[in-house]
Amino acid sequence: MTANRAVTYQGPMKVMVENIDYPTFELRDGPGVNPANVGRKVPHGAILKVVTTNICGSDQHMVRGRTTAPEGLVLGHEITGEVVEVGPGVEFVKVGDLCSVPFNIACGRCKNCKEGKTGICLNVNPDRPGSAYGYVDMGGWVGGQADYVLVPYADWNLLVFPDKDQAMEKITDLTMLSDIFPTGFHGAYTAGTKTGSTVYVAGAGPVGLAAAVSAQLLGASAVLVADLNQDRLEQARRIGCETVDVSKGDPRDQIEQILGVPEVDCGVDAVGFEAHGHGKDSGTEAPATVLNSLMEVTAAGGALGIPGLYVTGDPGAGDEAAKIGSLSIRLGLGWAKSHSFTTGQCPVMKYHRGLMNAILADKVHIGDAVNATVIGLDDAPRGYADFDSGVAKKFVLDPHNSTGRVKAA
Repeated sequence: MTANRAVTYQGPMKVMVENIDYPTFELRDGPGVNPANVGRKVPHGAILKVVTTNICGSDQHMVRGRTTAPEGLVLGHEITGEVVEVGPGVEFVKVGDLCSVPFNIACGRCKNCKEGKTGICLNVNPDRPGSAYGYVDMGGWVGGQADYVLVPYADWNLLVFPDKDQAMEKITDLTMLSDIFPTGFHGAYTAGTKTGSTVYVAGAGPVGLAAAVSAQLLGASAVLVADLNQDRLEQARRIGCETVDVSKGDPRDQIEQILGVPEVDCGVDAVGFEAHGHGKDSGTEAPATVLNSLMEVTAAGGALGIPGLYVTGDPGAGDEAAKIGSLSIRLGLGWAKSHSFTTGQCPVMKYHRGLMNAILADKVHIGDAVNATVIGLDDAPRGYADFDSGVAKKFVLDPHNSTGRVKAA
């Protein structure tokens, strides 16, 4: 039996690399697996040798102990890999194909999937609509920060790259197709970004930078990226964005200095529930800050794209309401300004093929934009610690050194 190692959550701020079972075409019991999914047959699945798998801010929420994730959960939902085995129900995906794996697990058969709402598939998670690899309350599909991973409904879920050699040359760009590039694009797109738009992106982490790059692709005339972290703001400036340092106070003043008016056309929340206050309150967690601020700075009739994660269970929240995802949102302000809001998981399949084509045609270099940094699987604990410290990097795990680029975190 081929060995398989994986990154597992071991409690707040603790991850480790340990041996796990090699995948089979059946979902077995384990940490976080819904009892109703135990024994589920996956003849439509494929087993992938993981080429790259990224550390995501959503993973970091779990590792910080800010969710109800169980100890022992195998992490990782941003996966790119080579098919090494297919189940008897797979017709089109072949052994040897190099593929991007959408972080959404979708059946392709239910009403939502047929309408393109693959982030809320009805058939893969007994707890609620929507599922993902290696994530809390998502059905228990084993995560991909591992040597090998099982992908169900392979013909539907996998995006096969047309040329393996070309794909490997651009792998630090293409690895972002599993999540953050489509997620950032979804944020900018649902915020209504179009030619000439002014766009405010809250958060200069990898998703925020992906949203900023996406706004540029969509034709924005000005993209403003806000954060507290100076290194991340500098990374935003490197890719041609204006920046807003919210530690200095109300972002409207800085927006007006940049644009001549205190409002923008489009707002994107790439922060989520671990947001901090602005100005003198920047050292204090205030989970509704970004949403309320976006309503203030987005012009009447504008839209808010909200790819930032909000959860229904946050044991580390500062008050009882926030522990169940209940926040003090100024909905009256948004209503008065006729704002529209788009929330929830990005339906990756809606965007990933087009974004792949943009990468392959050299129209965008998302890996450079988010400062992709390739490390080995054994360096994952250090990568998590560095990412938590706020470094302006997107860590890409390469379990087999398939890229030849592995270096220390």
